[in-house]
Amino acid sequence: MSGGDGRFTEQAMRQSLTRIAEKIDVDASGTDLLRLTNNAVFMLPAAGLVVRITRTHRLHARVHKVAALGAWFKTVNAPTIRLAGGIGQPVVDGPLLATVWEYADGPGRHPDAADLGAVLREFHSLEPPPHLLPQWDPIGDARTRMTDAEGLDARDRDYLLEWCARLEPQLRDFAARGNRRLVHGDAHEGNLVRDRSGRVLLCDFDATCVGPWQVDLVPAPANEARFGRTGGHTALAAAYGYDITQDPHWPLLREARELKMIAAAVPLLASAPGVADEFRLRLDSVRSGDETVRWTAFGDLPR
Repeated sequence: MSGGDGRFTEQAMRQSLTRIAEKIDVDASGTDLLRLTNNAVFMLPAAGLVVRITRTHRLHARVHKVAALGAWFKTVNAPTIRLAGGIGQPVVDGPLLATVWEYADGPGRHPDAADLGAVLREFHSLEPPPHLLPQWDPIGDARTRMTDAEGLDARDRDYLLEWCARLEPQLRDFAARGNRRLVHGDAHEGNLVRDRSGRVLLCDFDATCVGPWQVDLVPAPANEARFGRTGGHTALAAAYGYDITQDPHWPLLREARELKMIAAAVPLLASAPGVADEFRLRLDSVRSGDETVRWTAFGDLPR
């Protein structure tokens, strides 16, 4: 039920978007594809909306969580994008689920790492909503992705599962000792936008959970190490007031982040152009311990 039958290709996602737009009675003209990873993310400029359609049926529980979370964000005035009003969410299109959001394109420069540090401080100060969010479980997430793994060979599967088994008790112990807060789960500059007032907002809540707040400070330095980008981590640490690379748990948290960045490709190996090659490069560089190999963000791969 994944990419092998063409259901989750870009063409299939555009067809799904057309049906969803008809269902919610909005204008889908001038549609722009913003992202094609685990979700197909489309901007509908005429309607002032963004539609996110999941491309793997194994993650449907996340879509329901995100829809409920989006409603809660409005009640607490969280620094986040807003769900579109007047629409029952998530929107169902056969085996696909979608959420629909207000498009935020405020004035000024795109938010940077310093903005990320500031908005994370605000986000982490919110009391998590009771009974709505799962506990931080990066290993469970990685294993879930491997259950929807058309194109993953047995040797790679065994390596990833062994990696999960080795990290799991260490991460469990770390989480048990930490201060549990609202965690975004994928905090990087690409998940920031501005509203019309200029307020910086977070988006993309697939990985949002309750767990150690330090988790949200890991992507910036981990991405710099693997993608070769520099400068963001220093600005983030200064704005937030904490340098995660000086934390004694930094090596463990970086490794968990790298597992996430590799496992994210697994459901898309058979359907997304370029992902299989990037997956191979990432996994081989980890296996060999070669930190000089530069990775490419999945969103930057040819579509």
